[in-house]
Amino acid sequence: MAENQKEKVYWTLLNHGLWKLNIAATDKGLCYVGSPNAPLEELTEWVSKHIPNNELIEDKNAMKPYESELIDYLDGRRKEFAEPLDLRGTEFQQTVWAELLKVPFGKAATYTEIAERINRPDAVRAVGTAIGANPVLITVPCHRMFGKRGEWRGYRGGLKMKEQLLEIEKM
Repeated sequence: MAENQKEKVYWTLLNHGLWKLNIAATDKGLCYVGSPNAPLEELTEWVSKHIPNNELIEDKNAMKPYESELIDYLDGRRKEFAEPLDLRGTEFQQTVWAELLKVPFGKAATYTEIAERINRPDAVRAVGTAIGANPVLITVPCHRMFGKRGEWRGYRGGLKMKEQLLEIEKM
């Protein structure tokens, strides 16, 4: 990409039943799924921080494949996502998110298990922080994560959203 050329970030508001989520993608893949009913500023702030040289473009057509997959999941017709992801974060965050993607539909994991799986058993808190920074709710399934004794922890989309997602997965 030329130095002065801005990276295109396409976005739309997924508005489906109870669900109102701002979603965004680059030419590489889905990069952001927002919190329910969050203002557009949540998305614009994230994009400004993680893709500073951006051109934010509202484009329902560009976002249709991602929107369709998310709607199919929310309606209980999809258990896995096939569209590409463009995850923006530190190397450690990327490692944690890659491990989250391995947790299957309808299953749960703990922060401790994720830390052990990435060979960083001493980094449980850092794993929790990385999970909390996950920019792609639902698709990168941080809603499937729990504390060591199965207790619920915070969730960027709110605990009500987490509960709704777990209900979809019958957990």
